[in-house]
Amino acid sequence: MRDIIARCEAKGLRMTDQRRVLARVIGEAEDHPDVEELFARAAAVDPKISLATVYRTVKLLEEAGILDKLEFGDGRARYEDAERDHHDHLIDVSTGAVIEFVDPEIEALQEKIAARLGYKLIGHRLELLAVPLKKAKA
Repeated sequence: MRDIIARCEAKGLRMTDQRRVLARVIGEAEDHPDVEELFARAAAVDPKISLATVYRTVKLLEEAGILDKLEFGDGRARYEDAERDHHDHLIDVSTGAVIEFVDPEIEALQEKIAARLGYKLIGHRLELLAVPLKKAKA
């Protein structure tokens, strides 16, 4: 399990009880929650936590490089642990569903394109916005 609390402490961040709750909630997330979703999950653990605390803590963790901020075109910033294994995203714009995937062909093609342009790729983000294919009528 990713230990966000330990990484926060290693960076010298002061970890209050409420920050610890939020760090655990983020570390357990299998999806890409926005601040409102993180607040609901954290408040279920600690009803005293405020939305303002969640906003401030998320901003702090993002600035510290512990969280990645994701923009999927729906106007909501979403977050995930910055140290998750590399993956790309396909976003179903009709439902908002986010599908994580890894494709070796895409990875190799990106490296090849960077090299062709005279660069060495050191990182990337790929977010595909899509709608479901219409099924043919039988």
